[in-house]
Amino acid sequence: MEIDLGAGYAQAQQPFPTAVHPFDYQRPTTYAAALERLAQPGTLPMAGGTDLLVLVKEGLAEPNLVVDVRSLPGARELKVSADGARIGAAVRVAELATDERILARYPLLAEACASVGTTALQSMGTIGGNLCQRPRCWYFRRRISCYKNGGHACPAEHGENQHLAILGGGPCYAVHPSDPAVALTALDATVEVLGRRGPRRIPIGRFFPSPRERVEAETALDSGELVVAIELPAESAGGWQRYHKVMQRAAWDFALVSLAAQMRRDGSVRLVLGGVAPFPWRLAAEVERDVAAGMLGDDVATLADRALYDARPLTHNRYKVGLAAALLRRAARDIRRETDALS
Repeated sequence: MEIDLGAGYAQAQQPFPTAVHPFDYQRPTTYAAALERLAQPGTLPMAGGTDLLVLVKEGLAEPNLVVDVRSLPGARELKVSADGARIGAAVRVAELATDERILARYPLLAEACASVGTTALQSMGTIGGNLCQRPRCWYFRRRISCYKNGGHACPAEHGENQHLAILGGGPCYAVHPSDPAVALTALDATVEVLGRRGPRRIPIGRFFPSPRERVEAETALDSGELVVAIELPAESAGGWQRYHKVMQRAAWDFALVSLAAQMRRDGSVRLVLGGVAPFPWRLAAEVERDVAAGMLGDDVATLADRALYDARPLTHNRYKVGLAAALLRRAARDIRRETDALS
C-alpha cells in the first residue's frame, strides 16, 4: 500500500499486526523489585495503560514484560498542604480534576485534568502516565517511517501537518499531547524519578526535551527510570488561574491550542501554551513581566505579536497562530481585569 505523503515523500505503510504482541505482566510492591525488572531488556512500566496498551496493539511497542507500578509505595497518595502538594505518579487524572484541595489551591491543574479525553480515560489514566504518553502524530501512529520509529526524516514536515508544531519544531514536529503537562509547567512543578542509580528531581521545564536534544523520546527519563511523584511548590498555590483549550470536536479531543495562565499572589504571571510545540511552550519572561505590569495597555495584540514572533507554521497549520493569539489576548485582558479589581 502506497501513501502520498506530499513533497516527494512516498513510503509504504507498515501493516498493522494481526495479533497483539504477547507479554508477561507483573505487579511488584517494592521499588527495588520494580527497578530490577525494569533493568531487563524489553520491559516497560504501566500504570493506567491507556496509552501503552494502544501502542502495543498498534505494534509501536513490543514489550516482553509489563510492570504495573500502581502498587508501589506512595504511588496513589495525594498530599496537599500549606507547604505545597505531592502527587503520586499513579494518582488518577479524574481524582486531580475533582479533589477539593487541588480545586482550592491549584485550580489550573484541576481544569487541565478535567479537559483530558473522556470520563473513562480520566478514570483510568494516571498523572505519571499522562506526562509520559507518546505523541499522536498521524505518521508515527500509522507506523510510517519517521524519527520517532527509527526513520531518518519527518514526512509530516511537508505532508499532513495540520495538528503539528508551529514553535520549537524540527527535526520532528509532533506536539506533546498532555494537558496536565501545560498546567504543571505554569505551576513550576518538579518531577521526581527513580532509577537503579538513585533518585532524581527534574524541574518540569527540563522534563520534556526538545526534539533537537532527543528526537526519539519525549521525556528526560533514562532507560529503566520511573516517575515516582510530581511536586508543586507553595508559591504556585492560589492567585488567579485558568486553563483554556481549543479542540476540533469540542469534547474529548486533544488540544489544537491550549493555554495555562496564572497570576500569582505576588503579582507575577505565568503563560504556557500547549498544542503548539513538542513540549509545553512557556512565553518569554519579558512578555510575562509586561503582562503582569499592565504595560501593554489596551493594545493586547502586541502581546500576541511578541509571544508568537518565533512561530514557524507549516503548510497546513498556520491557523494555530491565530488560535494561540486569541487565547493570549483573552488571558491578558482577564489578568488586567483581575489586577484592576485588586487595586
